[in-house]
Amino acid sequence: MTRMQSCLANVRRWFDSDACSDHISRDSRAFSFVRVLPFIGLHLACLLVLVTGTSAFAVWFAIAFFFIRMFAITGFYHRYFSHKTFKTNRIWQLLFGILGASAAQRGPLWWAAHHRHHHQHSDDPEDLHSPHQNGFWWAHMGWFTCDAGFAMDERRVRDWLKFPELKFINRFDALIPVLAIVAIFGLGEALAAWAPGLGTNGLQLVVWGFFISTVFLFHATVSINSLAHVWGSRRFDTNDDSRNNVWLALITLGEGWHNNHHRWPQSARQGFRWYEIDITYYLLWLMEKAGIVRELNPLPRHIQEETLNRDKRTRA
Repeated sequence: MTRMQSCLANVRRWFDSDACSDHISRDSRAFSFVRVLPFIGLHLACLLVLVTGTSAFAVWFAIAFFFIRMFAITGFYHRYFSHKTFKTNRIWQLLFGILGASAAQRGPLWWAAHHRHHHQHSDDPEDLHSPHQNGFWWAHMGWFTCDAGFAMDERRVRDWLKFPELKFINRFDALIPVLAIVAIFGLGEALAAWAPGLGTNGLQLVVWGFFISTVFLFHATVSINSLAHVWGSRRFDTNDDSRNNVWLALITLGEGWHNNHHRWPQSARQGFRWYEIDITYYLLWLMEKAGIVRELNPLPRHIQEETLNRDKRTRA
């Protein structure tokens, strides 16, 4: 492809992830400026807060939307689509697939394919976002600015390709954030008209509720790539450098117990001890009681015993 054709193909991929897929170099780690312009724009849009100002409602809306979508990422993109640690029906998997896509972290199948690759090659030269291979900034956000990060290996998600609705939101993943922006703007304008005492409007609510919330959500999520392999404690001697970190666990609803997770990724629970706060698991447990999800994979007895034995050795 010529340089112009490559630029046009990357623009098309903003809207259709499958566009010109035959021309994607799955091994290329070269920075693709045109393709990541929406990502750059997302960050720059946060500066609009200087124009819109702040209201308590907009800030609380941003916090709420952050945590709802964080749960969609941790509970469903990660523990469901990537590891199948529980079961649910087709309606709920679609709903949380859409919620996850509204976080602007690509589609659920792309996310699961890359995460499964990470577990197979964690911290080795083929791991696309290992801080030990390419440094902090590459692991944090550089890895998805190249064709290797954009491409999806369909062989890793064959189990999900039978669902056309998941393939659709995965292919047109940009559609969901755009619709979220439109919906939030409409809500803000409605509140400006019907509840002016809240002090918000459409643009302000979009800036706080989508742009700022989404940027914080993105950096919290990818901190597991960049920080949870260098900062924290190692309970288990896994084949990578995954670590447990309580601070990362708090901001990511339990994902910071990363060394636990790499020891036994089949578990729906990542906080292996009672004091290891895992909000994602607590919410999944409540959803199981409500009949929304079922068959949460428990932590096997031998892993529980190994956890206790290692903790005893650490204290000795």
